[in-house]
Order: sequence, then structure tokens, then C-alpha cells
Amino acid sequence: MAPEVVTVATTTPPLAMMEAQITKVAGLLHEAAETHHAVYRIVDGADDDWASWYGDWLVRLSELPQLLGVRLVRSELVYVLVGLDKKYVELKPAEPWETYYARAILEHFAKPGREAG
Repeated sequence: MAPEVVTVATTTPPLAMMEAQITKVAGLLHEAAETHHAVYRIVDGADDDWASWYGDWLVRLSELPQLLGVRLVRSELVYVLVGLDKKYVELKPAEPWETYYARAILEHFAKPGREAG
């Protein structure tokens, strides 16, 4: 009887890949927050239309479109960010906002039928 051959996967497990993506997107969100605060330093970062600024910066000046693998539309990202802000304030999750938003952004833009960038 021949010995059983066991194949070991050499690729990163999907969960680890997802966590790595969450970390990268959360890092971009953190960078956007720091940049926004620097730009709006005269008012200590106060900006009622922050989501539009974040959306523009993330679409045009960050690696987010490449990380998501889609062509982002700024208005859709702004819509997602505003919804996430409302939900985060309502639910008060224990995780940092950047991680919470990153997970939700990845889920939103990973839906089937989306156009690749």
C-alpha cells in the first residue's frame, strides 16, 4: 500500500489575506485622517463635509483603488463613508473606526458584478 500524500497549501489562507487587506485599508484611512487634520489644522480638523474630502483623497491620491481592485466612484465612496460614520456612532463597536470602516469598505466593494479597475 502506497503512503498517503498530503498536500500543503503554499498560498495565504483567505482569512489571513482578508485581515492583511483590512490592515492596509485601515492604514490608508488613518493616513487620510492625519492628512485631513493637517489640512484643516486652523479649525482643529473640524469639517462637516469630511466624507467628501476623504472620498476625493482616497480615490485620487491613495492606493485604495488598487487595493480594492475596482474603479472607484468618489460619490459612492462618500456615500459609504457617511453610512459607516452613522453606524459606527450608533453601534459604538470596540474596534478602532479605521478597522471597522476598512472591513465594511472591503465587503461593499467586493460584491459580485463590480467592474475591475
